[in-house]
Amino acid sequence: MGILRFTRGFNAITTTKTRIKALSYPFLSRPFSESKLFNADDTVLPVLIVGAGPVGLVLSILLTKLGVKCSVLEKKVTFSEHPQAHFINNRSMEIFRKLDGLAEEIEKCQPPVDLWRKFIYCTSLSGSILGSVDHMQPQDFEKIISPVSVAHFSQHKLTRLLFKRLKDLNFDLQPSEALESLSCGSLRGREILMGHECVSFAATDHCITATVSFLKDGKIIERNIRCSMLIGADGAGSTIRKIAGINMRGEKELQRLVSVHFFSRDLGQYLLNNRPGMLFFIFNTEAIGVVVAHDLEQGEFVLQMPFYPPQQNLEDFTPAICKKLIVRLVGQELSDLDVIDIKPWVMHAEVSEKFVSHDDRIFLVGDAAHRFPPAGGFGMNTGIQDAHNLAWKIAAFVKGIAQSSLLETYETERRPIAIFNTSLSVQNFKAAMSVPAALGLDPTIANSVHRVINNVVGSVLPSGLQKAILDGIFTIGRAQLSESVLNEKSLLGSSRLARLRHIFEEGKSLQLQFPAEDLGFRYLDGALVPDNDGAVDDNLGLPTGRRRDYVPSADPGSRLPHMYVRALSNSSSEEVISTLDIVSGEKVEFLLIIAPGEESYRLARSTFKLAKEFKACLKVCVLWGDGTVTGTERDSKAALAPWDNYVDAVEIPRASSSSSPSWWTVHKMTHKGAILVRPDQHIAWRVKKFGVVGDPVSEMKRVFSAVLGIKSINM
Repeated sequence: MGILRFTRGFNAITTTKTRIKALSYPFLSRPFSESKLFNADDTVLPVLIVGAGPVGLVLSILLTKLGVKCSVLEKKVTFSEHPQAHFINNRSMEIFRKLDGLAEEIEKCQPPVDLWRKFIYCTSLSGSILGSVDHMQPQDFEKIISPVSVAHFSQHKLTRLLFKRLKDLNFDLQPSEALESLSCGSLRGREILMGHECVSFAATDHCITATVSFLKDGKIIERNIRCSMLIGADGAGSTIRKIAGINMRGEKELQRLVSVHFFSRDLGQYLLNNRPGMLFFIFNTEAIGVVVAHDLEQGEFVLQMPFYPPQQNLEDFTPAICKKLIVRLVGQELSDLDVIDIKPWVMHAEVSEKFVSHDDRIFLVGDAAHRFPPAGGFGMNTGIQDAHNLAWKIAAFVKGIAQSSLLETYETERRPIAIFNTSLSVQNFKAAMSVPAALGLDPTIANSVHRVINNVVGSVLPSGLQKAILDGIFTIGRAQLSESVLNEKSLLGSSRLARLRHIFEEGKSLQLQFPAEDLGFRYLDGALVPDNDGAVDDNLGLPTGRRRDYVPSADPGSRLPHMYVRALSNSSSEEVISTLDIVSGEKVEFLLIIAPGEESYRLARSTFKLAKEFKACLKVCVLWGDGTVTGTERDSKAALAPWDNYVDAVEIPRASSSSSPSWWTVHKMTHKGAILVRPDQHIAWRVKKFGVVGDPVSEMKRVFSAVLGIKSINM
């Protein structure tokens, strides 16, 4: 129950005034039949997405593939080239496998894993190494827990690939004045409008009217766009969240930093040949910073440095000054050093009080809904999984399969995960801070000193003197890193280095991978049916900040575990696929997994019938044990007739030995059990051991009603 316990601290909802114009939102509750309004007026766009970052683009792809018209607004005129997020975890890569080979293209384009598997701690990039941590373990390459591995691929490169996918889906990239020609404020769908900012919205019982501004010939022009749903994918400072009056809860301003994007092929080649890695933590008497190696081959880097305003301001980080700082951190001159961009940013740990508002028509996804420390790479990945959760629910509602209450389960399911990942990111950030603390540079002391200067002497001393005091204190602190102090012959230095080694050996430093949380997160409530026994096994508990192994689970709410199977057909060819591949990414389709047997076939026939009544698509996977099926024994066609949307699949043992446990045994089930999987690959319902008790038609009616949020249906 760890997630639920931790959630309590975020649950209190308060109301504060927003500086943006407040509007009324007279939405009415939508009965099931009224989802037809999406097709009633062609001038009303079903879904308008605000924000063309990875989360907004992934959502637009998923919705389009599911047959939902949508368009995207982006206030920037061009896509950013400043590298930001760069670690893609297993679950996001699994989602990308459904986006027309995106995962495979990322794997092909990313640097070889040996160039980024380590975090390196050093006195300079060419100086002494204090320690290194290898974040890849043998099982990470075996693809036992997932059909795809994690990736190191920068966000701006990912954005290009996502846009390429959208172009293949006939999306148009529109210029900044595209709305000029829209007199009636209608979009046909499949547009990305650059340079367009949503500045307000108003709602009626028929649609949302979003007011969008853009620049034309030096003048700001406004136009209205009418849509049925508005998605805020517009980042940490989300305008949609502010207009909707939704507050954030958590801890603000954990740290202020400056991000410096720079290129140096010479540095890239040096690190390739001497100490390849992903992150370099550098501590010396002249400078302290973290260098992220986005691409060693191309020599593309980002330097992250602490930033302490108002004593420091952005003018203190000019390209010339940043070059000097980079040289101090590298430890030698770089003839080809080129500083591209310098940006300040603030690290928060906050979760939005609401993810869904205004009668299930306004949604927040990604950083608009949650802001994490970057430690562990959960920000972008959690947002991508938000989009995956939301897309099929919107499609089910738009197509008349589900009631609007299904949309509410987006918040029910995703908000606890965001809260958990916030805590996990904070734990990991604190682990990162343990390294400088071990070296005598406790960041909490630096932050406390900064607060004292701001709150106590800031109103008394002139700004120049404040800056001199701050610089002096930091200079004294960095003196702890001198060779005269930090060496094995010094009693203090030897003690600090021993403590540092202990942190690395015990896995208490900053971690990159979290398999248990990445693949093992589970929805405890929402569009699912809990087990009849009422037991809730929250296998993750409270976040620890330490790497833990993923344990496959078929509990309702869990992601469908991966296992390789041979998909059989009437032809001689047999394709090896993952169980995750059996779930369609092209339509709102549920998957029922059963073992061969008359009782299970009867359940499948009943489920086919119920799915049709609910206007939902269903596929059945008949999962045969290894060595239990031959061409003459396979009788699923006759057993499932007249239904034909099924696949026979044969387990491929996880180990070469004949004692490898079956699919059902791994998940603590028997061959009489069954699993119903949602379109987002999460388990909606299961029966564990003895089959369905009673009438399978009545049971599956109960299941589909609960999952789709339908209170009643005429049978």
